[in-house]
Amino acid sequence: MQQNPRPAGVSDSTAPSARERIDRSAYELFSRRGTRAVGIDEVVECSGVAKMTLYRHYASKEDLVIAFLRQRAQRWTRDWLQSGVERRGGPAAERLLAIFDLFDAWFRREGFEGCAFINVMLEYAEHQHPVRRAAVGHLAEIRAFLRGLAAEAGAEDPDALARQWHILMKGCIVAACEGDVDAAQRARDVARLLLPPTGARRGVKVKRGPDRRAACAASPH
Repeated sequence: MQQNPRPAGVSDSTAPSARERIDRSAYELFSRRGTRAVGIDEVVECSGVAKMTLYRHYASKEDLVIAFLRQRAQRWTRDWLQSGVERRGGPAAERLLAIFDLFDAWFRREGFEGCAFINVMLEYAEHQHPVRRAAVGHLAEIRAFLRGLAAEAGAEDPDALARQWHILMKGCIVAACEGDVDAAQRARDVARLLLPPTGARRGVKVKRGPDRRAACAASPH
């Protein structure tokens, strides 16, 4: 197939490389439609490179999918989610809740595509498959970020809170895919109940009592 002509006025030094075009095309196609539904020929056509060129950079489609997941981790997890949360500032508990504010705007955006890591993980059922393991690893990276915020918020068990928080995040993404655009707001309401009591947020451990749920619900955090 003939390669796409270089736009007028774009020099060799500023034109995207073949690998950049492949990566950009794969990212757009895999994000929108999943990895199983998109074949190598479609990536080749969209990127305007020869198939041989693609295989020079990626030995297999699996390698291309793993590269896509790395891009997603950079663009979605670090550049959008983590950076967006940290820009909010404030106490760690408020930054944890801010995740659902970001999600709320995301769910209402045209072209909302869901979580690529969940989608890819479900597409590859074999637990030891390299692509599935890569997707699971990127989900673990999100939990590590949550664990740090949970520790800063004074959680007695930061890993447990991070896992609970992540379940709410993944659950509301699935609900949004079903069409519930208010899913992030609903998840935020539930998430408030999981936050440590205010006294624990400066590193003071507070025993969990039977009225913990009411205390958390009344907290401004």
